Amino acid sequence: MDMLGAIETLILAFTIGLTGALAPGPTLVATINSSLQRGWTMGPKVAAGHALAEVAVFLLIVVGLATMAEEHTAIVAAVGGTALILFGLLTLKGSRTATMEISERGATSNPYLAGALTSIANPYFWIWWLSVGSALVLSELREGLLLAMIFMIGHWGADFGWYTLVSTSLDRGRTLLSEANYRRTLALCGTFLVLFGASYLTGAWSG
Repeated sequence: MDMLGAIETLILAFTIGLTGALAPGPTLVATINSSLQRGWTMGPKVAAGHALAEVAVFLLIVVGLATMAEEHTAIVAAVGGTALILFGLLTLKGSRTATMEISERGATSNPYLAGALTSIANPYFWIWWLSVGSALVLSELREGLLLAMIFMIGHWGADFGWYTLVSTSLDRGRTLLSEANYRRTLALCGTFLVLFGASYLTGAWSG
């Protein structure tokens, strides 16, 4: 594994991970509620719980799907590329009206548990990992376990970065993150997903 390839994987994982992290959902709500009550440190703590759930999914992919996927590489790539495009289009559509709404419900007392439970209970989490996530992890795994682990580090970097930004912004009265910038960022992520998905499909078909 060369250093350039590792850096490219890290950047790719971070960018794609950001598209999933930004999507409005129960984990974002848990971050907002916890941060409003107990400050900016709740963001990284919720992200840590979310990452713990993804460790289990990652191990399942590596142990349970790797061997089977070797026989269906083209299918896995096609599903992954198509899912990337679909998620990108949905992200673009949602960016027009996306908002970081504040829930009036109380925050779960344990932010780590909140991060894990809101991830596991979210259908989007499983759809993403069974399509986009698994295809990309398996693609990196073909180059070695270390590269697949670097992919996960980049992915978690996006989660920790985003949820920490949200919690810090709320702790400072939303001075760091406006709704307009949130929507612009979502739109950029959606565009990237569509373009990368198309490139991913092209590579799969040409291969």
